[in-house]
Amino acid sequence: MPSDVELYQRTYSTLLRSRGETKLRILESSHIAIESSLHPFAGAEELDLGAFLYATQRLPANIYQGRVVIMGQEEEQFAGVGLPLVDWPTTEAPARRRQWHEGPDGQWGVLLSSTSDVDDLVPTLVAYQIEWNKLRRKLRAIGWPRPQGLPGADECARVLGGSVDDWERLQEAWGTAFARRLGEVAETNLSLRVRMLGGSQVSYARLTRRWWAPVGQTMRDHSIGRDAPIYFVSSNTHSLVNLLSGDARTREADLVDWVQRAGARDLQDELAAFREERTAGSWNNFLYFLAREQAVSEPGPQTRRYAEAARGILHLNAESGLRVAAQVMPLNKLDPAAIDDRLGDVDAEALQASRAVLINIDYPLGLAAYNILREITEDRDTLRGVYVLGKAATLNADVGDVMISNTIYDEHSGTTYWLDNAFDFDAIAPYLRFGSGLDNQRAVTVRSTFLQNRNYLDRYYREAYTVVEMEAGPYCDAVYEIAEPDRYPAGEQVNFSKLPIDFGIVHYASDTPFTQARTLGARGMSYYGMDSTYATSIAILRRIFTLEGALS
Repeated sequence: MPSDVELYQRTYSTLLRSRGETKLRILESSHIAIESSLHPFAGAEELDLGAFLYATQRLPANIYQGRVVIMGQEEEQFAGVGLPLVDWPTTEAPARRRQWHEGPDGQWGVLLSSTSDVDDLVPTLVAYQIEWNKLRRKLRAIGWPRPQGLPGADECARVLGGSVDDWERLQEAWGTAFARRLGEVAETNLSLRVRMLGGSQVSYARLTRRWWAPVGQTMRDHSIGRDAPIYFVSSNTHSLVNLLSGDARTREADLVDWVQRAGARDLQDELAAFREERTAGSWNNFLYFLAREQAVSEPGPQTRRYAEAARGILHLNAESGLRVAAQVMPLNKLDPAAIDDRLGDVDAEALQASRAVLINIDYPLGLAAYNILREITEDRDTLRGVYVLGKAATLNADVGDVMISNTIYDEHSGTTYWLDNAFDFDAIAPYLRFGSGLDNQRAVTVRSTFLQNRNYLDRYYREAYTVVEMEAGPYCDAVYEIAEPDRYPAGEQVNFSKLPIDFGIVHYASDTPFTQARTLGARGMSYYGMDSTYATSIAILRRIFTLEGALS
């Protein structure tokens, strides 16, 4: 890690050891000094709307009304200092699964799942405050807020700076409150404080155990024995389920009707392209995307969950501060007729005879990945495969491409892992319509999205590291402890060629910091971004079915 980045991290880590409140402003100079690739104009007077958007979507909408952000791992820690967190209303940010509680007197309580949350949250808060106050100065300089009239993106770009596209995205993020929010920016000099409660590894381990308890109970309730083979997948909560349940495909007529009646213009255009055979996209992927969009725009009774449960797919929302949903899928409960035909000719009898269970989780952040896999393997000793599908920044590819690494360098432990990856180009390529598949890549697991700068990325690129992500290293640390009698090493080289389990890691590119300095949080990948997700999910399921003898 570069010295300036290390200094920044050490600064906020030591400040948070204090039992009192620390002004966030103290960290602004260190934040500016690292020249983060995600926040390149932090020290300039011009607005950095890309960084502001990124931070806005990872914080509660009303965070600017707060006075202090109090961080902890468990509700008991808050109760111990007289803060009844359980009585405070809860909320989450759009682009980061983290449990926030809004208390009285400008207090915000937030539950952390690992030290990676600290590395993620603190720089995000600093970036948000820097850009908020920049925007405040610019608004006051031109006499806003105005007594009447709603400013548009074009006008904001002309008088305040920044691109029209960025202002349109900020309008979308703030919605109908856009004009009012600009007025609140002009009137509010943001000066947040932070405070840490606890922060011990024992607390994080206890939090993870509470997360796993209902998953283990669900397995017992459905007669899944402790000797059942387990395939663990870290991905998302939609792709595997859509491929296995068939729910979206059975609702095809209703989804098409919804697009024609209330869908976004780009979805209507894509539907027309399918009908006129002008697109290379996958019709099933399109239906899966429509199902998600409809659920967001027309929330109602979650009939989808009942349909999934009828096909043996059990969904568990997070009940603790570790905001990671889980799905339990006994393979012998799946309906072969409902499975996406891209998985191939599934042997129904072999699937029915399988005793294995697939446990899929919504990918965690950073070191929470190590805690989760470690907890599962402490409770169960029948793990047969671990598969990681995550998103990453790419230094040599494009958004939507799939990257398969055989080398992982973990910044947390300083250890390099050499993988015999369960996946390669041939496993992914047949199912890609828009992106490219790149195997034999090298990945680096970083501590935070903000704790990177151009020199930092250049150094890794010169050593042929092209994938920048946050979970693979901790997963490798946990896998090491499955295979070896000691704790994962620090600063060593580890050969994973002979593991007792099947192990595969794949990433899809969500941003390209070298060329665009924009992230998925600022612009989104839309329907086309699902191409890489489903191509990889198909490969994972085919791997599992093959190992279970249900796919030749």
